[in-house]
Amino acid sequence: MNTVQLQQAVRAYAATIGIDKIGFTTAAPFRELKNRLKRQQELGYQSGFEEKDLDKRTEPALLLDQAESIIAIAVAYPSKMEDSPKGKKGERRGIFCRASWGMDYHTVLREKLGLLEQFILEQIPTARVRSMVDTGELSDRAIAERAGIGWSAKNCSIITPEFGSYVYLGEMITNIPFVPDVPMEDECGDCTLCIDACPTGALIQGGQLNAQRCIAFLTQTKTPIPEEFRAEIGNRVYGCDTCQTICPKNKKKHNLHQQAFQPEPELAKPLLQPMLTLSNREFKEKFGHISGSWRGKNPIQRNAIIALAHFKDEAAVPELIAMLDKDPRPVIRGTIAWALGQIGTEEGYNAIKEALLKEEDLEVRAELEATLKRV
Repeated sequence: MNTVQLQQAVRAYAATIGIDKIGFTTAAPFRELKNRLKRQQELGYQSGFEEKDLDKRTEPALLLDQAESIIAIAVAYPSKMEDSPKGKKGERRGIFCRASWGMDYHTVLREKLGLLEQFILEQIPTARVRSMVDTGELSDRAIAERAGIGWSAKNCSIITPEFGSYVYLGEMITNIPFVPDVPMEDECGDCTLCIDACPTGALIQGGQLNAQRCIAFLTQTKTPIPEEFRAEIGNRVYGCDTCQTICPKNKKKHNLHQQAFQPEPELAKPLLQPMLTLSNREFKEKFGHISGSWRGKNPIQRNAIIALAHFKDEAAVPELIAMLDKDPRPVIRGTIAWALGQIGTEEGYNAIKEALLKEEDLEVRAELEATLKRV
């Protein structure tokens, strides 16, 4: 089997294992990307989750000896939830972003890439391959763009004509010299809806993101969320979809065909108050199979408290007061101090005054005092 025949066979096999799009590109360095990443670092726009070595992020040959090509894959995920549960007074709900519906996509895409590797090695046993999904050194988006999967949009996502931007990306570096696909033309045009709609102004300009202001990033941090962003988080407990849901290219793109990513409504839109008291074990048992659980329960519980403040949920006040009194985590106590002020009950204010009498953590004290000053 020659390289052209193998490439055709790989495309055909990919479709049989649930890969929605596949593209091929060279393993040449991503020089333009390197310049953009340097600029991101200089501006302080990075999240801190990225690989810090820019050479590894932009030079595939450093990651696989004799690298010749990169295979890019895309797997679509749903934008619509059937039987979405509705919150009501006293039973408010949060929401996980669409990229955290169903099974953790890292697991699903790694499995598909593993099958693809196995298929290639059966045809060419001497082939060299290395796959990665999201957490690898390379930029998934830059590879997908160059491999013709879609265009790199102003909302910092890859947009495909078939599935919109609701796609997970992965890639495989190999020493097989596949014929590269042609990149797509950018179809964003003059549209700036995503930039205009971003709740925190994180989209600085088309294709440039200040991760430090991005709600999707902020909901994954383990430190207190800066006060200027709290009101904008709303009831999001993980991630943010605003720049996707506003995009005209995503209109009527529901992508309900991947069974692994079908949302479990009670997990995708969970009741907020019961989340506050989950133990580590309970959290892992309930949410451990979704991608939004990767940072553990603490950020999710902090975000749930912010969401309860968003709803001004007076029914949650007794639970919040109990946690303010006994929870060992300063980030949680500080967030509760702010939340009780937002909900605005006399019971909450009295609890804040009592907490000040014994609170020793300086940051928590600052939150308590700031809340009383606002009153």
